Amino acid sequence: MGEKIEHIGKKEIVWSYAGTAFMVGAGVILLPFILHKMPQETVGIWNIFQTITALVLMLDFGFRPTFARNISYIFSGIKALQKNGVNHIDADAEVDYGLLKGTLIAMRRFYRWIAIAVFTLLATVGTAYFWYILQKYSGDRTDAMVAWVLLIAINCYTLYTFYYDALMIGKGYVTRTNQINMLSQTIYIILAIGLIYAGLGLTAIVSAQLVATIIRRGLSYYVFYTPQLKKHLEEATPQESKEILAAITPNAIKIGLTQLGGFLVNKSAILIGSAFLTLEEVASYGITMQLMDVLARCSMVLYIAYMPRLAQCRATNDIPQLRKYYIWCTATYAAIFVLGGCVWIVAGEWVLQLIGSQTSFIASDLLIIALVASFLEHNHAQSAGFIMADNRIPFFIPSIASGAATVILLWIFLSSLHMGLWGMILAPGLVQLAYQNWKWPSMVIKELWGKA
Repeated sequence: MGEKIEHIGKKEIVWSYAGTAFMVGAGVILLPFILHKMPQETVGIWNIFQTITALVLMLDFGFRPTFARNISYIFSGIKALQKNGVNHIDADAEVDYGLLKGTLIAMRRFYRWIAIAVFTLLATVGTAYFWYILQKYSGDRTDAMVAWVLLIAINCYTLYTFYYDALMIGKGYVTRTNQINMLSQTIYIILAIGLIYAGLGLTAIVSAQLVATIIRRGLSYYVFYTPQLKKHLEEATPQESKEILAAITPNAIKIGLTQLGGFLVNKSAILIGSAFLTLEEVASYGITMQLMDVLARCSMVLYIAYMPRLAQCRATNDIPQLRKYYIWCTATYAAIFVLGGCVWIVAGEWVLQLIGSQTSFIASDLLIIALVASFLEHNHAQSAGFIMADNRIPFFIPSIASGAATVILLWIFLSSLHMGLWGMILAPGLVQLAYQNWKWPSMVIKELWGKA
């Protein structure tokens, strides 16, 4: 028997929760050291670095989750990748190592070109922009430029090896992925704190990131490429990588458009709102949405852990198991989100006062509406994932339409109606409630329970 998708049981679920908690907490651990040792200007430059990194990672444009899903199909025994849907196979079907080898070649080629494009963009336009920013910077410009060069290296290396994440997710390496992430984050925190206190400034943080990224990629390679898998790949004749990319690209682009729509729905409020609201209001909204993302991420851990299994169940047409996964994932999501939201409403401001924060959350009535909107948003996103596991992306046009509608409604609410924070909360919430909040959950329920 060849290698198959790893078993995902209670141990893997526990590691998923532990890994998520650690990844969320890592930034919280490091932030006080950054704020304590670095002047406000330097922290501002660091925020620019984070924004640039987030934008660069969007250039993947939906290929990583598409590659991960297709890797799961391959390890489930699929013999050919399709542009839409999945050819159903027996549960004990053997892995087609020729297809796997061809897919690996396609992934490496794709990310090589993406990395080259990112390097060109950052080395030219990005450097010109950063040099312009530095003219207003009174800190150590040499340190900032060294950090910028290292940031370019990190982003290019991260994108060049981005397919490692897809391989680990697609193979179902839940426990080992979380262990690797926790180890690399621990190294990042320790190294960053040490270098910050050594007086290296921005270079300290970026250098620590680079080291941690290299370690994470190296360990991922070691885990995925087992001696048995290497032997199978050496003996296999690869399928044509161009044909594989041709099959993968349409849905990858649809996912990319879906992500763009999601970006407009969830992130455009703060960009547009900053032109109409005070900085204090924008700060309250920003910190509230950051914590909202953390709550949603923790609530969806079970779904994220089961993603490889969802693709496998779709490939084998195991509808009864999909029903169980949908019930478990939805119930767990709802329980954690509701409990976390209640604790937040009751004790959120008290915690901020306890740590001496100068920024508060949005008002309680606004917070309750925002929590409801976020709950519905991530619930329909989770349902969309069950549809996407079948290699179908019917939601990319509604997502783009929702993003455009959100931007228009935000502009009306803020510029014409002067609704302030209420407009920032209601605009995306109303747009999503009009279609996506109910469409994708109802479609999944109809598909799973409408079949014999």
